[in-house]
Amino acid sequence: MSPRGRRPGGGDTRADIIEAARDEFAEGGYDTTSLRAVARRAGVDPSLVHHYFDGKPALFAAVIGAPADPSALIGQVISGPREDVGENLVRTFLTLWDSAEGQPRLMAILRSAMTQETARRMMREFLTREVFGRIAREFAGEASPDEIELRAGLAAGQMAGMALMRYVIEVPAVVQASQEDLVRCLGPTLQRYLVDG
Repeated sequence: MSPRGRRPGGGDTRADIIEAARDEFAEGGYDTTSLRAVARRAGVDPSLVHHYFDGKPALFAAVIGAPADPSALIGQVISGPREDVGENLVRTFLTLWDSAEGQPRLMAILRSAMTQETARRMMREFLTREVFGRIAREFAGEASPDEIELRAGLAAGQMAGMALMRYVIEVPAVVQASQEDLVRCLGPTLQRYLVDG
């Protein structure tokens, strides 16, 4: 007789949760996917999802193969000095993207987003809500939701464009630029979009 109820976490539980989350994100997008729905699809108790992943952003990062949890990185940027948010954001992402582990994963994510509608939608929702949108909301003051979404989209465009030029298209001047050169050039623009408005 087989046991009833949800199966306990085992050796493959984390992988099962990631696979279930991949399907949920693909079907419903980032915004509508819930951790409970992922747990239900994986056949585990929702507490196990929370055990393995610190919220939906961390689970999404695992699904797309991000080398770090973007939510934790953004938390560090937000907690720093307000006047340095733009520069710290650029520096944080470049440090991750220039790493031996981060660069190939970033390129895979970018290529998927450029060629697959499902990946494009998930990335769009994730970036505008959990990465750039989170920063814009933190510093938006009286800005409307539409204004926040615009600011987040413009900031995402700056960073995604720079990533394409540096890692995929490989424009020589952008490839050869130091991290600090790019921080100096892009930081004020991101600061204006996300903080100073």
